Amino acid sequence: MTDSKPLAVVTGASSGIGRELARQFATNGFDVVVAAEDDELAAAARDLAATGAEIQPVRADLATFAGVEHLLEAITATGREVDAVALNAGVGNGGAFIDVPLADEERLINLNIGSTVHLAKRILPDMVRRGAGRVLFTSSVASQLPGPYYATYAASKAFVQSFAQALRYELKDSGVTVTALLPGPTDTEFFERAGLEGTPVNSSAKDDPADVARDGFEALMAGKSQVVGGSGVSGCAR
Repeated sequence: MTDSKPLAVVTGASSGIGRELARQFATNGFDVVVAAEDDELAAAARDLAATGAEIQPVRADLATFAGVEHLLEAITATGREVDAVALNAGVGNGGAFIDVPLADEERLINLNIGSTVHLAKRILPDMVRRGAGRVLFTSSVASQLPGPYYATYAASKAFVQSFAQALRYELKDSGVTVTALLPGPTDTEFFERAGLEGTPVNSSAKDDPADVARDGFEALMAGKSQVVGGSGVSGCAR
């Protein structure tokens, strides 16, 4: 990758809000490293490259330590500083807590919380050293209340929200801004993947992920502390 443009990193970028966040960066003067673990990433990268931005796809399972390190190595290999990062990757588990397999809960915690902390721990020090950088955390309106039947998801987003707010305070004089994006129900593959197809929130009106991403990007660039993306209807969504 060349260094004529600022560089952004977006996780969970193969579809949904993450893909649209990457599009926001790409159409607003950034080159973008996009990361995800599924087969859709290659198609997403081709689509995003049509914007004229340089897009580097990195296929990595961010629910694993090795996957996060692989992404970090790919970022380092660009030889460029990270100007903005959108820590967006996440999954949900639908169903009663006692019925969801432990392995599924552990994967959710590792991805939603573990990878977020891991990437922030490795990327933020360089931003602070340079005195410049922007970080966007995809939280959720689900972070604001307990979430029966998606308990670990709501709890993970409560962690992300608290983490983002704490880092914003710690970094307030560093030149690095931290913004939390809180989507409401959004028209993505989240509900199908989380096993929440039959829930009332899945049958409710949903926001366009492009609108949610635009709200998040604009708040990030304005240095805001947080924004409720889309219509802000209460519910479980990413």
